[in-house]
Amino acid sequence: MRKMTNVEAVNEDNYPPIGQTVQRLRKRQKLTLNDLAQKSGLSTSAVSKIENAQVSPTYETILRLAVGLNVDVTELFGGSSTPASAAGRIAVTRKGAGIVQKTPHYEYEMLGAELSKKEFTPLLTTVRARSIHEFAEIQGHTGEEFLFVLSGKVILHTEHYEPILLWPGDSSYYDSTMGHALISVGEEDATVLWVATRVHGVLARPEQQPL
Repeated sequence: MRKMTNVEAVNEDNYPPIGQTVQRLRKRQKLTLNDLAQKSGLSTSAVSKIENAQVSPTYETILRLAVGLNVDVTELFGGSSTPASAAGRIAVTRKGAGIVQKTPHYEYEMLGAELSKKEFTPLLTTVRARSIHEFAEIQGHTGEEFLFVLSGKVILHTEHYEPILLWPGDSSYYDSTMGHALISVGEEDATVLWVATRVHGVLARPEQQPL
């Protein structure tokens, strides 16, 4: 399991915080904070706090910002990518070499980040949350998701079903429009392979969302 100090070093040395990237892309497109908030379905204050590193966005919020900015989510993680029109594309991510970003509840390592506009996004995810009460709410977004537990134990909370305990080797495939969240069970931070389909167009629940 990667230590926190290594994650911080990765972010500081190679990949800017998501907030800095959001602000750079927003200004490049000559969008105001309110413009981006409206396009992303977020509040203006939420976008401002993200840009100023006052809060870390959840993955669902990152997806909303990517849609609002009309960029691939890879760009928000800090990566550069091969154009979608390139034929015969391939990407190899060596162990520990993916783009790492942290949110309040998870630590994501994006795999295959060199390719833009992928039909799905693979994330090697460390689950740090220990209680569903750590989440202001469980959010959903358009698309579908698959997760496979590599180590530790997790509980999958969803909007319409009872919590599901998953052990190493267990997996789940579900509709992402349903609110969902993962928490680790026990002292060990669980690690999962989390695969989300690409978000096309406007996200579900376009009303202004909290972080």
